[in-house]
Amino acid sequence: MAKLRHIAITVPDIEASAKFYEETFGMTRSMISPIGVLLTDGVVNLAILKFQNDKQAGDERGKDYHGLHHIGFVEDDLDGISKTIEQNGGKYHMRLPNTPEGATEVKFRDPNGVVFDIVDTGYASRAWGLNLEDA
Repeated sequence: MAKLRHIAITVPDIEASAKFYEETFGMTRSMISPIGVLLTDGVVNLAILKFQNDKQAGDERGKDYHGLHHIGFVEDDLDGISKTIEQNGGKYHMRLPNTPEGATEVKFRDPNGVVFDIVDTGYASRAWGLNLEDA
């Protein structure tokens, strides 16, 4: 079964946003990258992102869009979950290029157009440093 692992928002100021969630909700930083900060409450992660260009943003909203960008699930049976998504009205959006070796990230839209991605545990552990053993 796929597990919800992150919610991604895009913001104009990564540090200010991270500080808000840390001070308001007690979230802690689990990773920092050139385009974002990953915060966690110990169960679900909040990816605070600021894309550097439209291609990196990965869809028509572009780098200047601020708000909910996507939600992310971890599932190792990417072929099986892809078929289930489409059988239930979801639509393929794109495969993210330049993922770590041996890892896959595929984006879909739900029937309402909300973007979500499916990643395998290899991607989640290497790209975000997440420990999924206890999940």
